[in-house]
Amino acid sequence: MDSSLVSPFPSSPSSPSRALPPTAPLLPETSRAAAAAAGSRQRDVAAEAVEWQEQQQQEDDEGCARVVVADSGAERSGARSAPRPWSRAELPTLSPRCRIPGAGHSGSEPGQRPGSPRDPAPEPAPSHLEPAACPHHPRAVEAWLDDNPDFARSYFVRKATREMINVWFEERVRPVVSVDRTSSSRGVGGGALGHAGATGAGGAVDGCRQSPPRKISASEFDRPLRPLLMEDPSDGSLTFVLGTEAAAPRSWSSPRPHAEASDVPGRAASGCVMAMATSVSAHGVGSSRSVSGERERFLELVKDIACRLDVVTLCHRILLHVNQVLTADRCSLFIVREDSSQERCLVSTLFDVSLGSTPEQARTSWLRLAWGKGIVGYVAATGNGVNIPNAYQDPRFNVEVDLMTGYKTQSVLCLPIKDNKGEIVGVAQAINKKGNNEGKFTEKDEREFGAYLAFCGIVLHNAQLYEDSLLENRRNQVLLELASLVCEEQSSLEELVGRIIDIILSFMPCQRCAVFIADKDSPNIFSRVFHKSLEVPGVAENTSQSESQSHPVSFIYAEFVMKMLTLLNIPDVHCDNRFNLPVEERGNYRTKSLLCAPIQNRKKNEVIGVCQLVNKLEEGAGEVRPFNRNDEQFVEAFAIFCGMAIRNTRMYEAVARAVAKQTVTLEVLSYHAIAHEDECAKLQTTSVPSAQSLNLLDFTFSDFGMAEELTAVGSLRMLLDLSLLQTFSIPNEVACRWILSVRKNYRRNIAYHNWRHAFNTGQCMFTVLVTGQAQNVLTPLEMLCLIIAALSHDLDHRGFNNSYIKNRSDHPLATLYGHSMLEHHHFDQCLMLLNSPGNEMLSSLSVQEYRSAVGMIEHAILSTDLATYCKNRGEFFSLVKDGTFNLEDQHHRKLLRAMMMTACDVSAITKPWPVQQKIAELVASEFFDQGDRERQELHVEPTDMMNREKRDKIPTIQVGFIDGICLPLYEALSCVFPACAPLLSGCQSNRQNWEKLTTRCDGQQDPGAELNDDGLK
Repeated sequence: MDSSLVSPFPSSPSSPSRALPPTAPLLPETSRAAAAAAGSRQRDVAAEAVEWQEQQQQEDDEGCARVVVADSGAERSGARSAPRPWSRAELPTLSPRCRIPGAGHSGSEPGQRPGSPRDPAPEPAPSHLEPAACPHHPRAVEAWLDDNPDFARSYFVRKATREMINVWFEERVRPVVSVDRTSSSRGVGGGALGHAGATGAGGAVDGCRQSPPRKISASEFDRPLRPLLMEDPSDGSLTFVLGTEAAAPRSWSSPRPHAEASDVPGRAASGCVMAMATSVSAHGVGSSRSVSGERERFLELVKDIACRLDVVTLCHRILLHVNQVLTADRCSLFIVREDSSQERCLVSTLFDVSLGSTPEQARTSWLRLAWGKGIVGYVAATGNGVNIPNAYQDPRFNVEVDLMTGYKTQSVLCLPIKDNKGEIVGVAQAINKKGNNEGKFTEKDEREFGAYLAFCGIVLHNAQLYEDSLLENRRNQVLLELASLVCEEQSSLEELVGRIIDIILSFMPCQRCAVFIADKDSPNIFSRVFHKSLEVPGVAENTSQSESQSHPVSFIYAEFVMKMLTLLNIPDVHCDNRFNLPVEERGNYRTKSLLCAPIQNRKKNEVIGVCQLVNKLEEGAGEVRPFNRNDEQFVEAFAIFCGMAIRNTRMYEAVARAVAKQTVTLEVLSYHAIAHEDECAKLQTTSVPSAQSLNLLDFTFSDFGMAEELTAVGSLRMLLDLSLLQTFSIPNEVACRWILSVRKNYRRNIAYHNWRHAFNTGQCMFTVLVTGQAQNVLTPLEMLCLIIAALSHDLDHRGFNNSYIKNRSDHPLATLYGHSMLEHHHFDQCLMLLNSPGNEMLSSLSVQEYRSAVGMIEHAILSTDLATYCKNRGEFFSLVKDGTFNLEDQHHRKLLRAMMMTACDVSAITKPWPVQQKIAELVASEFFDQGDRERQELHVEPTDMMNREKRDKIPTIQVGFIDGICLPLYEALSCVFPACAPLLSGCQSNRQNWEKLTTRCDGQQDPGAELNDDGLK
């Protein structure tokens, strides 16, 4: 054969030559003649393709047949490799030499999809080869299939797999950004439906983009959401933490997992499309084009609804499409809902939709049908569709619907809408067939209606899942808003409850929301009532009152819930026979639906109020609807947050009242704590003796035998001799009043820690400063703070130590302070006096000096706690012993002031022996009183120091106190201030005397065994 092209179709003895596809005219003339001869046998083109597919499957090891193009046109001779037949997996694949740039199949092996990992590197193709030069090039094959649609359709019906159909369908129904509006304009037809905004594929996609999901309101909470609360089996309380099983809603409307939901359209689509393909095959090739048009129209309808997530808009589009497909007069769609009694019912989301109507027009009225009642109820209960030629002859038809609407129903076609699990999610109803068939729906209508509703069930269920997620999100936002309100608003109960009512009304529109506040101390069951009324939609009136006459019906139910501690949901209060309700006379206001829940204090398990919602409103329509189970769940959760908020606010108000009372009390105490004016005037006019005449400069000073008035005069002399009044411009009147006020705030019934002890501590500090020459290294501000701290360090001492307060956990001082309770209290009292009118000793200081002075006074007073002294003394002793103590170092100075305070506080141990004995008796008397209280109140055995029955151990205790506390301190202080050596010698002398007394006591113990915070001072 004189040809430059070798045919890829095999020849064998058992079969005649195969005819080439319609691209044969591109072959040489001899090949075209052979093709024409073969075509004369009138072999069907479809049979030719089938025979091509049934060729040998095994690939030849030597490779594919090559196409050789001769530049000179001469015939090539010689042996050629036997051509290999095509396999199914290889169709259509280029031969190795027929690779066209940009064809997308270059480099593919036989039977391999382009772009697979096994693809070799692309081989450059001759630039002069075009797709037409290769009869089995993909473009050539695709062109041939376009010219032979009957074969392509027949092959698709017979050979297409489910996966191919799924992929095809998903690509077709997926919304696209740009749509060719000229490609198909017959999808949904024109006419009245065109006014609804759907004109082919382009209109469908535009509708998806231009109709965003509408705002979700709580009036749509008719389908059950996930329960917010459940009862904890351990204690019976309500909790937000749910188990997996408890959190699952009812199976008939339970949301499926996302993975399963995404797979549903493909599975459902495959079944419907296969059914359509079977219908095409049954009609035959002759009618295939008309059926193809119906299929395309059907797919356009599916595309129009597939991208919609708003339930109302989706239902409206579905009904418009049903009108178009069935040529029905009117259509309705009923959604499965659950009422407040958790019984299923059917609600007409859109009723009597006709061509040209809008969703707003179709929503003006709605019907609620019982489950299993009427034609729609029967279809929902049984899952079987019905086709009724004459509705009035069917006993299931409810004539009242026609009477209510004024419409005459003749024929009815009603089918269920199911989701992927076969659960019924709605019922679609077409009424009054228009056109031929005597106004009756045909079997074809049933098939088309059922096929379309199969898609609608999936899309509707997904839209409901989407709206459920929006509702869940909105509900959680409201609860989070309430939670934040609990943390933020605590100052006023009126403002708190007002904001709570605003939040709940924004989420759940109703005519009235009220919060009743209970108070067990009030003569009435409710002490206060806060409510907001929506008498006129859109107008809110805020009022608060406590009288039950304004809303007697609401008050009756609130009182009932208060006593029974149970949630109450009444669809119509006037149908409730439990109460003899009075007649309401408030204009157009009439209580109908009511939801009431108790507000409890979960910690104390007591009712603190009642939350009540009256007359739930249908958004847009303004009609009163009953509350449902979702409303109950929300109100239960709301009541918990409301309870916490009210409880916290009432506690805050109680604390605010307590603070106000405390302020008044402090004012009263401050008045009585401040010295009287006549005492101040007397001290101002008194002649102040010198420090020498009062013996204030001697370390052996004793206040025994000194009159009470002289102690105040002596304190004034200390301030004068240190030049503190002149340095800080302190008026003499202020100094006198402050000294007398400090003396007045020491308790006189305390044996030792009284004003006399404070005066002795102040005198010792004065002696250390003057006689001990400490004033040479300390600043005037430091000396002022040390004198103030010494005189105030035991203000309002109660006669017991910190150990007693620690054992009394309920003591107020233990609640106020964590450590050094008495010392903190002494400082607070000192600061209170310094800030009292007429006692401002620090008023002339600058802000920085004042802060520094207050800090030094606080540190000095807290240093008198022997527990604090024991923590700090090690560092001070090491610095002194090593000779590294530096007065220029502020930390060292701070340590020095602390040691000076302790040395002056326990200076009684350095006094002459007769004075020391008397002071020891006073200390022992106070300690024994504390021991008696511990035995009586705390029921514990006191330590030996506090035990009156072990009085004989006082000498041993004193020796231990001197060795453990006093001697190391005075030794170190004498090293810093050598002039303070009399303190050390006096302490050593008293130790010898106490040690002599220990020989008289039986059972001598370890000297340090009986030490506590105070010791015997």
